[in-house]
Amino acid sequence: MSNPPRNLWRSTGAIVLGFAVVVPLSLGTDQLFHVLDVYPPWGQPMWETSDNLLALSYRIVYGVLGSYLTARFAPHDPMKHAMIGGAIGFVVSAMGAVAAINMELGPLWYPVLLALTALPCAWLGGILHRMRYAQR
Repeated sequence: MSNPPRNLWRSTGAIVLGFAVVVPLSLGTDQLFHVLDVYPPWGQPMWETSDNLLALSYRIVYGVLGSYLTARFAPHDPMKHAMIGGAIGFVVSAMGAVAAINMELGPLWYPVLLALTALPCAWLGGILHRMRYAQR
């Protein structure tokens, strides 16, 4: 096990990179849809099923992309890194779902599905990385 501190920093960096891509993309897309009046103004509940499905769909795509990048930049064991990122995403999303219970920001199924898709997205990002780099 050579250079464990370096690998720890690279592992942490790979996972942080995934979130550093997913969070701004998600919030930036949200902002775009608010500005375009697709979504209601910030701070108002979003009850429309179509709006929530739209938000879930791009968050799934961004989650897969973030997990792919985490796997791509992991110093070793890319799938493990992608799944660790997915587990963190699951925990954060599950906490958001619990917090949303009393906040009435929209339907409860949205944050629940956001949490439930975190690990499958991470797995898919890891698989896409494996497929891409198995061809080399």
